[in-house]
Amino acid sequence: MLLFAQVPQQYRNFAAHAVSSPCFEQWALAVANDPDVIAWIETLPQIKRQPNLVFAAARWHGVLAPGPYDGLRQALLDDDGAIRQTILERRTQTNEVGRLATLMPTFSRIAEQAKRPLALIEVGASAGLCLYPDRYDYLWEPAGELVGSGGPKLHCATTGPVPIPAGYPRIAWRAGIDLNPLDATDADTAAWLEILIWPEHDERRARLRAAIEVARAEPVTLICGDLLSGLPSLIDQASAYGEVVVFHSAVIVYLEPPARQQFSEMMLGLVAVGKCRWISNEDQAVLPAITATGPAVPTELNTFVLGLDGQAQAWTHAHGSEMTWINS
Repeated sequence: MLLFAQVPQQYRNFAAHAVSSPCFEQWALAVANDPDVIAWIETLPQIKRQPNLVFAAARWHGVLAPGPYDGLRQALLDDDGAIRQTILERRTQTNEVGRLATLMPTFSRIAEQAKRPLALIEVGASAGLCLYPDRYDYLWEPAGELVGSGGPKLHCATTGPVPIPAGYPRIAWRAGIDLNPLDATDADTAAWLEILIWPEHDERRARLRAAIEVARAEPVTLICGDLLSGLPSLIDQASAYGEVVVFHSAVIVYLEPPARQQFSEMMLGLVAVGKCRWISNEDQAVLPAITATGPAVPTELNTFVLGLDGQAQAWTHAHGSEMTWINS
């Protein structure tokens, strides 16, 4: 996912990632070849040009999806300012709980190594829906399963020697940090989170609704703050409760490249002095030093790379539906 590229390149790249949504794939390719719409998008701030944000804002104001590209095109070019204002005010804080299926084996592995409870900190937590890995059942197919939570079941197709957890890690503390923390129990916020889900992805919409109910039953602490300046003190707070695990998925992509490097260096420093463990789950191009510690990613594969303490562990699907374990 390219957020700081030219608009045509950014939208073509998004189309390559959006093959599971024929509507968004077609829209993105059409935008990439439409000079008028490109010009409209280029009037937005760089970080606000991202396809899922533009498409979600258009849908928020009535554009049908699945639907023809002409509907999107007309809405953007005829916009009286409402779509633009939504783009400027909102963010793509998808909070995809399906990613927990790719994170859970590493949470469990850390707990087994530490022999004590975990204290979880999610960076870029949005509404904090991914802070409940112990409230879901898991089916890793064909590798195995973990059941007994009483909650919804998450499915993930697996390849390679995925370390299937023998049981749930005990989580003694959980919190998140975000520049714009969300209350998913708020109706308007929940509606926006739903509109961010790609049009054909009905299963993800149902999963989001179930995740909101999980969060409603056990609210977590969400801190409004910058990950670079606010995280160290939150780690110090968490350390009183257990083995601190800092994790994030599809978050560091929103930082400019120098800030990505700064964050990575900060995390490696914190890991080196025993302050925390670090699970990263980002597009392969976002933290290239981590990607480089694993096998070369096939050129045709659009994948996230799951890292533990700066070392690649797995290739993962952006929404958690697939995982290839690469660290034997």
